[in-house]
Amino acid sequence: MDSQKVDMYLMSNAKLFEPHQIGILRDMLINADDSKFLMLQTANTKDPTTMLIISLLAGGLGIDRFMIGETGIGIAKLLTCGGFGIWTIIDWFLIMGRTREVNMQRVQMALL
Repeated sequence: MDSQKVDMYLMSNAKLFEPHQIGILRDMLINADDSKFLMLQTANTKDPTTMLIISLLAGGLGIDRFMIGETGIGIAKLLTCGGFGIWTIIDWFLIMGRTREVNMQRVQMALL
C-alpha cells in the first residue's frame, strides 16, 4: 500500500489501537496490496472511549462485552448482574484495552 495512505489511516485511527501496535500495524499495511484498503475501511472497529462510557452506564448488563463481540462473557455478566457488581467495576478499567485488542484482531483479519 502507498505509505502516504497508510500514514493517513494511522493518524485518523491511532486511538483505536494500543501504542505498541501502531508500528506492527504500519508494517502490515505497507506490505498489504491496495485491494485490502477497502476491506480495512469496512473492518468493524469500536472506539475505546465510547466503550468505556457504555461500560459505565450499562456494564452490569454486559452490553459492553456484547458490543465488542464477546457474547459468552456478555451473557455471563447479564445473568450475574455484572458479577454482583465486582466484574462491572473491573471492566471499567479493562474495557478500553480489550477494545483496542479486538480492533487489532479485526484489522488483521481484514488484511488476511
